[in-house]
Amino acid sequence: MAIGSGFPDVLRAARAHAEWALEELYRDLAPSVIGYLRGQGVPDPEDLASEVFVGVVRNIASFEGDEQAFRAWVFSIAHRRLVDERRRRSRRPERLTDPAEFSGPMAEGLVGDSELELEQRLAGPAAEAVLGLSPAQRAVVLLRVIADLSVADVASILGKSEGAVKTLQRRALRRLARKLEGKGVS
Repeated sequence: MAIGSGFPDVLRAARAHAEWALEELYRDLAPSVIGYLRGQGVPDPEDLASEVFVGVVRNIASFEGDEQAFRAWVFSIAHRRLVDERRRRSRRPERLTDPAEFSGPMAEGLVGDSELELEQRLAGPAAEAVLGLSPAQRAVVLLRVIADLSVADVASILGKSEGAVKTLQRRALRRLARKLEGKGVS
């Protein structure tokens, strides 16, 4: 999705913190940002996406460029938040609690199971295949496909050369094709 010819007006209003403009930018980009984070295996992509958009609102006055540059800028923020989240988790791993230890509404199944919801959303051979890529390959494929960014934008976000991004993409697509061959995924 894209805002199109109205983007300069939306950006100008968003810089003035007009709620309607910020909402429009969020509605346009949030599904792709969440898809990118989900594809990267983030346990709570909606939560991390909200951090991304807090960063967007906080720094939107400093952004210069067109709509495509704005998309790249937002996904560079998303990628940095993803890296930060992975570092945080590696320093402080979370201990998973057995649901049997709970009492009250959670034990009785009255609270939704977000883990089950995540599994259902990521179900299927294509999602499993993407999660099976190396982290660099997965980042390239998701930024190119989900975020719809150019090779140059992806290279800038990941701090790699355009040639490295093309190589990672080519290898990832070959690997995905091999994994999905005969599974009825097109």
